[in-house]
Amino acid sequence: MTDPTEPAAPSGPQADRTGQTGPPADQAEQADQPGQASQAGPPPGEPAGPPPADRQASRTGRNLPVAAAVGVLLGALAIVTLFTLKVTFLLLVAVAVGGALWEVSRAFASRNLTVPVIPVGAAGVAMLALAYWSGVQATLAAFVVSVIVLLAWRLPSGADGYVRDVTASVFVLAYLPLPAVFVALMLAFPDGPRRVVIFVALAVCSDVGGYFAGILLGKHPMAPRISPRKTWEGLAGSLLLGVIGGAVLLVTLLHGHWWQGALLGIAAVAAAVLGDLVESMVKRDLDIKDMGHILPGHGGVMERIDSLLIVAPVAWLLLTVFIPHAAH
Repeated sequence: MTDPTEPAAPSGPQADRTGQTGPPADQAEQADQPGQASQAGPPPGEPAGPPPADRQASRTGRNLPVAAAVGVLLGALAIVTLFTLKVTFLLLVAVAVGGALWEVSRAFASRNLTVPVIPVGAAGVAMLALAYWSGVQATLAAFVVSVIVLLAWRLPSGADGYVRDVTASVFVLAYLPLPAVFVALMLAFPDGPRRVVIFVALAVCSDVGGYFAGILLGKHPMAPRISPRKTWEGLAGSLLLGVIGGAVLLVTLLHGHWWQGALLGIAAVAAAVLGDLVESMVKRDLDIKDMGHILPGHGGVMERIDSLLIVAPVAWLLLTVFIPHAAH
C-alpha cells in the first residue's frame, strides 16, 4: 500500500542522477523529515507557511477523503466478489496484478529496461488459475516454465542488454504474479473468503494504524533514506492495530486462538511495512513519485497493492500452519 506519509511530488525542475538541477537528495530528504524545519525562510512578502488545508495535504501526501472513499469502494467490491462467486474475486486479483504490471513495465522502460507485458501477463494468469484449481506443485512448474519462456522471448532482440532485460523480467514476474498466487491458494480453501478477508484486513490495519500514529505522534524517522516520513511511532501504531485485528479476526472468522491471531498480525505488519519500503526503494531507483495515477488519492494500482503482495505469502503460510483444515 502507499506510504500515507510520503511527501507530495515536488514541482519545478527536478534533479536527475547527474545532479544538474534541484537540491542534493540528502538535503531534500532531511527537509522532508517530520519535526525538521527547512533552513531557508519564506521569500519577502510571502506568508510564513501554507494555509492549514495545504499543510495537512503536504503532511499526508494525499487527499485523505478521496483516498478513503476509493479504499471503501475497493473494499466493498472485494467483499461482494468474495461472498458471491469466488472466481470473480480471482478475476479481480488478475486485473489488479495486470494493472500493476502495466505500470511497472512503463516505469522500467524509463530506465531502458524492457519487460514484455504479454508473456509476463499470460504467465501471471496461468499461475493464478493453476494455484486455484490445481495447487502448489502445478503453480511452481508454471513459474519455472514462465522463466524459460522469458529467456527465449528476449533472444530475437540480440545480445545487447539481454541479461539486463531478462533479469528485469524475471524480477517483475517474481514481484507481482508470484506473490499473488498465494491469494488464489487461500481462496481455494472452503473457507477461503474468510481467510482472504483476514489477510486484506491485516494489511489495512497496518496502513491505517501507521497512518494515524505517524500523523499524530511521529517524530523519529524509521528509514529516512528510503521513506523519509515513515516513523517508528507509525510502526508502533501499525503493530498495535495489527495485533488487535489479528487476534479478533482469527478467533471470530476461523475459530483459532487469540495468540495465533496476534502472531499473524505481527508478521503481517512486518510484511506490509517491508512491501512499502521495497516499492519506495524501487521508485527512488527509477526517480519517480508514483507508478501511476489511476486511483485518486492513492496513485497507481501498484501503490495500492504493494504491501498486499508481500503480506499474501506470509498470511497463507501462517494460516495454513494455524488452521490447516477449513473452519466450520
